[in-house]
Amino acid sequence: MDGTFGKYADINLTTGTVADYAIPERWYELYLGGRGIGARILLAELTGTEDPLSPDNVLVFATGPFQGTGIAGAGRHAVLSLSPKTRAVADSYVGGFFGYELGRSGYDGIIVRGRAEHPVYVSLINGEVEIHSADDLWGTGVGETEATLRTRHPRGRVAAIGPAGENLVQMACIMHDVTRAAGRPGLGAVMGAKNLKAIVVHGNQDKPVHNRDRFLQLRAEFARSLLDPHVQQFGEYGTINGLTWLSERGILPTKNFREGTFDQADEISGARLHDTLLVRRGTCAGCPVRCKRVVETEYGGRKVDPRFGGPEYETAAAFGSLCMNNDLRVISLANQLCNDYGLDTISAGVAIATVMEAAEQGLIQARIPWGDGEKIIELVEKIAHRDGIGNDIAAGVAAFAANIGAEFAMTIKGVEVPMHEPRGKQALGLSYATSPRGATHMEGIHDTMLETDHPTPELGIDQPYDRFTLLDKPQIGKVYEDLRSFTNSLVMCAFTVSTTGKQYNLPQIRDLLTAVIGIEVSPQSMLIFGERNYALMRLHAARAGYTIDHDGLPRRFHEPLPRGASAGRPVDPDELKTAIADYYRARGYDRYGPTDATLHRLGMDDLIGVINR
Repeated sequence: MDGTFGKYADINLTTGTVADYAIPERWYELYLGGRGIGARILLAELTGTEDPLSPDNVLVFATGPFQGTGIAGAGRHAVLSLSPKTRAVADSYVGGFFGYELGRSGYDGIIVRGRAEHPVYVSLINGEVEIHSADDLWGTGVGETEATLRTRHPRGRVAAIGPAGENLVQMACIMHDVTRAAGRPGLGAVMGAKNLKAIVVHGNQDKPVHNRDRFLQLRAEFARSLLDPHVQQFGEYGTINGLTWLSERGILPTKNFREGTFDQADEISGARLHDTLLVRRGTCAGCPVRCKRVVETEYGGRKVDPRFGGPEYETAAAFGSLCMNNDLRVISLANQLCNDYGLDTISAGVAIATVMEAAEQGLIQARIPWGDGEKIIELVEKIAHRDGIGNDIAAGVAAFAANIGAEFAMTIKGVEVPMHEPRGKQALGLSYATSPRGATHMEGIHDTMLETDHPTPELGIDQPYDRFTLLDKPQIGKVYEDLRSFTNSLVMCAFTVSTTGKQYNLPQIRDLLTAVIGIEVSPQSMLIFGERNYALMRLHAARAGYTIDHDGLPRRFHEPLPRGASAGRPVDPDELKTAIADYYRARGYDRYGPTDATLHRLGMDDLIGVINR
């Protein structure tokens, strides 16, 4: 299929050997790339019973048909592996410039197996793969690692782990270009367990494009569409700009999800950041939106260096309202430390809020008050270095809470809940509950997007929906999950893909895809691609032992918020249970996952029998 090189670089760190891994043409036709091809490779290469931190686990860096072509919003790639949090395959998406280079490397992705005897890094430069000693890099932060490797490989882009990954912290990230995290599933720990410090990629090979003239025209039109004032305003203030709006709607996670309104939200808002600490805006390969924040300040005598970027929405909420902290300097320093140590900011923020609540309730001896900026910074350090209480947290928030007898662990399938409140976004809550990779805000729909008169007419969703109800949400949620699964297989940035409203741009993206791969993609076939690739992830979860019995939300979400615009509207547990059952029926799943009939309908007959029922 056009838009691909047809192979992955297959690196075995145990033997120190490199080979080509040919991707069957049929896989591209069924799954496109990104999430789909990565998940399909892992179904072939894993049994689902491996220890995520053992040499038997496999790590995949995956691109789709758009990477390396210069399409705005396609400066991304996917990273997949068995997660130490869930013990099932999880995927993570990351922007920057690494994905663009990988898309020009002569390979569609990288497979990493085994475990090196000593620390190593891998270079993939213009199609040539080499394994190098990283003894001198082990123990260094991501910033220093990146600087060193870009000196050795001047045009290369770097994916690296910091001390958190080396120390096998469950919430460790793989950092790209210093500031872009493949976060949430703990894949930095997988790299650390393999003694793999970094991967450096540079490419100079054009991938085949079916209709280049048509593609160039459509690429330019798509880039121009992102110059729309609505999109540019998003770029001006970044993802953090939605923080105050969410507080006004009563759905800004606050005080470890005990509240949805933060009275000091204005003090950590996108506008406040823009007017005080922002020194410039960053971007990803080929993107004119420039939504990334770059800040400079200091806190507690420590400089916040612009090379570590700046806080996005999730980070600002996690270290801000969730911990009752209203100091942007604290948030910015915590963000810098997480980037340098290779820590997921969402997970770290939830962990710290959990510690603060535990201290408040007397479940731990330490005095860690809500909103204490110095304690936030201290705890980030302790988690990354497994120091004291940080060592207990490094095994995951769920395990930490269980050990101290806390009943307020805000996790789903072991994954910390992101900064989106399901009591005011109940379809998102259903997606949280049923996701095969644990709590994720990047899988389904945010109900506030459904409040417009005609959310997505092309897909038959032509009326507004109440964000406080689960009525009709199982089928609607499935549609948007399949849509996101499709774009995650391209791999496109969620902030350049508009799935609802006047900015809806999936027809443009499908036209681009046709120009690249030479296959016509209709609205229905777009959803089928997404449904197949979601099913792949569910097959992985089933092999790891997950069933419908593991689907649900933390108990706190079944309690009403005490104040604000979403007060008194908990997720009803009985309604959620009914919605989950309806959702399984809508997907054609039994309690384990896709039925044989569903796999046949999706053209996935070769995977019938994968689930041990």
